[in-house]
Amino acid sequence: MNFREMIENREEEYLSPYACRSKNTMGRINNIDKCSVRTEFQRDRDRIIHSKSFKRLKHKTQVFLTPKDDHYQTRLTHTLQVSQIARTISRALNLNEDLTEAIALGHDLGHTPFGHAGENALNKISPYGFKHNENSLRVVDVLEGNGGLNLTYEVRDGILNHNGNNQPSTLEGVVIKFADKIAYINHDIDDAKRGGILTEEDIPKELSKILGNTHSKRIDTMILGILKYSFGKDKVEMEPEIFDAMMKLREFMFKNVYYTKELKYEEEKVHYTINNLYNRLLDNIDLIPENSRIISNTDDKHIMVTDYISGMTDNFIITKYNELFLPSPWSI
Repeated sequence: MNFREMIENREEEYLSPYACRSKNTMGRINNIDKCSVRTEFQRDRDRIIHSKSFKRLKHKTQVFLTPKDDHYQTRLTHTLQVSQIARTISRALNLNEDLTEAIALGHDLGHTPFGHAGENALNKISPYGFKHNENSLRVVDVLEGNGGLNLTYEVRDGILNHNGNNQPSTLEGVVIKFADKIAYINHDIDDAKRGGILTEEDIPKELSKILGNTHSKRIDTMILGILKYSFGKDKVEMEPEIFDAMMKLREFMFKNVYYTKELKYEEEKVHYTINNLYNRLLDNIDLIPENSRIISNTDDKHIMVTDYISGMTDNFIITKYNELFLPSPWSI
């Protein structure tokens, strides 16, 4: 018996009957020999962490575009917080923590520069539309690792269905849907306070009464609302009163933070930048490095351009825009 098999046996002993066991995975697109040390979901986690797309998350916007303060959230810190919250929930419910972590670390790999503003811009200009969850799946299936990371079905399913109306096929994937909301609602409140947009007193009192009036209390309440309502059950849900308060707090954030004049003005700049860059690259596809065009694995120029722009960091897209649209100092 090797180390992987020992871990798989432990999963049989302590995981909930509703958890997804690594030895029962539906497999990969391309079959590979099993590792003697790591389970299939542990291998997926490692492949994601070592990917270039994961590294680039540290330079991608969460909400506030290219902030000067080092303490604003980035797409990477968001991802790590989703992972931490999701692992806490999965551990308490005796679900598969390795599967949960792999989905969490990969769920936003396909996010654009400039956060959701960049996503909205690409969605409008691409003839195929653009959704970051679908692009995250494209990243792990095609764009990373010279032909994809060849992840398991369960991780790919969790990445694709971490938002929107579709439901993941595993409870671990459902945990990610909750953890994503818990993370971004709370850290975006912190960023809004840091940016002078909100104070704690601005949050509706009826919501603070249910959820708590600090960052940590709100997270504790939301997590406990899941644990108490889901333990021992074949589904993961949140206590209705807490869920309703969480979603009302989310609505409050959209109205008072995400749709403010200041952020909308910056979003207009993002759309202008991405639209100009998209059309310039589409007209001259050779401006995209050859290796990037090869990685896209298609002759469709729209897909090549979308792949290239969506993979950029905030700093890189500004540099590329300046290079293509602004004159450079003359030198001999």
